[in-house]
Amino acid sequence: MEENVNQTEKEMAENEKQNQTGKEVAENADREQTETIRGLTAQQVAERKEKGLWNKKAESATKTTKEIVKSNVFTYFNLIFLVIALLLIGVGAFRDLTFLPIIVANTLIGIVQEIRSKKVLDDLSILNSPKTRVIREGSKKEIPAEELVMDDIVELSAGGQIPADAVVLEGQLNVNESLLTGEADEIVKKNGDELLSGSFVVSGSCLAQLTKVGEESYISKLTHRATQTKEGEQSEMIRSLNRLVQAVGIVIIPIGVVLFIQQFVYAGTPLRDSVTSMVAAIIGMIPEGLYLLASVAMAVSAMRLAKQQVLIHDMKCIETLARVDVLCVDKTGTITVPEMEVDQFILAEDLTKRVYEKDGDTKVYVDVKCGEEQEQKHAQIKGMIGEFAADMDADNATMEALKTYFKPDTLTKIKKAEKVFAFSSKTKYSGIISEGKSYVIGAPEFVLREDYAEYKDRIEAYSEKGYRVLVYGRYEGILDGQQLTEKVLPIAFIMLTNAIREGAKETFSYFTERGVEIKVISGDNPKTVAEIAEKAGICGADNYVDASTLTTDESIAQAVAKYQIFGRVTPDQKLKFVEALKAQGRTVAMTGDGVNDVLALKDADCSIAMASGSEAASQVAQLVLLDNDFSRMPSVVMEGRRVVNNIQRSASLYLVKNIFSMLLAVFSMISMINYPLEPSQISLISMFTIGIPSFVLALEPNKDRIQGHFMTNVLLKALPAGLTDFFAVSSLVLFCQVFGVNEEDISTSCTILVAIVGFMILYQIAKPMTAGHRVLMVGMVAGWLFCMIFVSHLFAIRDISGQCMMLTAVFTVAAESILRYLSKFVEWMRESLLVLKKKIHQATA
Repeated sequence: MEENVNQTEKEMAENEKQNQTGKEVAENADREQTETIRGLTAQQVAERKEKGLWNKKAESATKTTKEIVKSNVFTYFNLIFLVIALLLIGVGAFRDLTFLPIIVANTLIGIVQEIRSKKVLDDLSILNSPKTRVIREGSKKEIPAEELVMDDIVELSAGGQIPADAVVLEGQLNVNESLLTGEADEIVKKNGDELLSGSFVVSGSCLAQLTKVGEESYISKLTHRATQTKEGEQSEMIRSLNRLVQAVGIVIIPIGVVLFIQQFVYAGTPLRDSVTSMVAAIIGMIPEGLYLLASVAMAVSAMRLAKQQVLIHDMKCIETLARVDVLCVDKTGTITVPEMEVDQFILAEDLTKRVYEKDGDTKVYVDVKCGEEQEQKHAQIKGMIGEFAADMDADNATMEALKTYFKPDTLTKIKKAEKVFAFSSKTKYSGIISEGKSYVIGAPEFVLREDYAEYKDRIEAYSEKGYRVLVYGRYEGILDGQQLTEKVLPIAFIMLTNAIREGAKETFSYFTERGVEIKVISGDNPKTVAEIAEKAGICGADNYVDASTLTTDESIAQAVAKYQIFGRVTPDQKLKFVEALKAQGRTVAMTGDGVNDVLALKDADCSIAMASGSEAASQVAQLVLLDNDFSRMPSVVMEGRRVVNNIQRSASLYLVKNIFSMLLAVFSMISMINYPLEPSQISLISMFTIGIPSFVLALEPNKDRIQGHFMTNVLLKALPAGLTDFFAVSSLVLFCQVFGVNEEDISTSCTILVAIVGFMILYQIAKPMTAGHRVLMVGMVAGWLFCMIFVSHLFAIRDISGQCMMLTAVFTVAAESILRYLSKFVEWMRESLLVLKKKIHQATA
């Protein structure tokens, strides 16, 4: 007893010394000393906030309202339209300013949609905001991490992320600093040790004093790096649209200048007509609503997914996920729920009594039936494990499961342990000393050590069924929290498991049916992982490998192409697996919820995190499942398909106008004729054949699989229609000149012809012709006719001669045939190129 007292006094003295060390850290930083127990006062908190010493975020996850307005208003094309408007006003062509309301409306729609999306996403981010227990004025309270200030005393425990840089004042933690080192090793932190924000508490608890907060803390710098999109990192669709917009933006300036000079200088056309012709050509070449259309469609998708508890950090992942062909998933947290549960426990003597029975070529262990005496012993041991668990803090998932399953015998007085040793990743056990005897719980291979071979076959039989096995035994030495050196006599073996997530089986089946390969990457025993994968219905679950045998980049590259299940995977290997798959031309999606998944999530084409996992994983991931429901994934894929397919379809409408306008502008320059259309007429055609229909089509359901490359698909759909418009209009202009038709009649005839061809194209693109599409077609035609008849002066529509009307009718009929045959020719060319490409690939292979 005296020895125990002396030991206690020594420990108290040591703790006091280490507490003093922690205080000295604060004093060296020239800050007010804080009492460990009472914490800061309200006045001290207010003073620190005034000085900016609070745990503010380094940057917002979304744009500010000012940034949204600025990005939508101050664009290159809005500048072009401003210059065009000033030119038209300068020559008095006020009627041709009809395009301005459309531009203003497009800009306002973009601003409103982005602000609405920002509000939804910000609200969800707030709901998912972490909270921290803090001691202020002697009482504990739970506050958002952003409200912490310098010198606050916080209480940290297992499962939480350290919110700001701190120093341990009292207690002990095991932390995971894989974000710093790239390794998942746990590090013991004692009094006076530094805690870096962004690391995670694996076990233990402590009081810590914050030393760096806000932008100065490690987590702020980490968040900035983790959420920052790589330079030039964009989806295929956005890259294609950017290239198109940039190309058009470069081309329109020289074409506009040359067209103006040709008409004003060489053709002698009046200044007003020269300016309006040039403006009409430029407006026709600008895809003014295309990029806006993509942004709005993406924003609407983010809002739709947000309502399903799916948070989008990077909208490009909506498209990328719809294109993935390999999905890498972690076992715990993705296939299974993160919470562990005890399925059963077996006495060690019963395990050794189990006998082999032959089942074909397989040896199977069969339980030996126990009598009443054995059942009583079973209940007694269960109570002993219950007392062991009662002495431990529920600071990790394993101990929580043990506490839930094993209850101490309430009929007898519960014996309080004399000493308790929390689980340590270094020693691989938890332990207690009770009535002078030492008991431990831990992984069999580390606890039993040289005696493990005696039980190895039986333990592995359970591992192959997906269980995690722990051993409860008596240690023949005296525990001191260090490595075990004496023999451990096993008393019982405990079988833990993670339940398969609800809906996981259906989700994996969904991906498999759509040609997406599933690869399970886990740090657990490969046999255990394979068993869980089979229960989840993952194809190729029996095709597994121990990643510890993969020691070179070459062996990893070969393995990712061959195997489906990977066990004993390190964080660095997860990253290498993703890199190897991408190097093989695969589009990789990675799911995870742990710190050890962060490196791979960052490098994957599309990253998905569970909100219940580490905050770092949620910050790095492009997509976060806020309700941890993996079955949400099919709806995300469907949303991606809807966005890409619909924008691809709508983009074809814009490109038709661009191709036609560019060809007609070049034709006008070469043939030395005036550009036949006016800006207001271009606006009328665009509104009813492109603008309104494109937004309607872009927001409707579409579950078709994404095939081919975005820009190739768009060009192949738009090319026949653009060429048809050009051939029909250029021919009509030439014929009208031969028959002496005046330019005003030609202008109106071309407007009618281009609009009719536009409706033909819209009909083709809107197929299949559903009831909604029929309403759309009728509505657009009716709107166009209304403007042509009742507000014709606004769009420069004039009465045309009978001769001109007949020519228009002839070329309208001809346009239908041209469009039909050009479409067939382009489709034949596409199929021929695919066949040729396939033959070349087979020959080179």
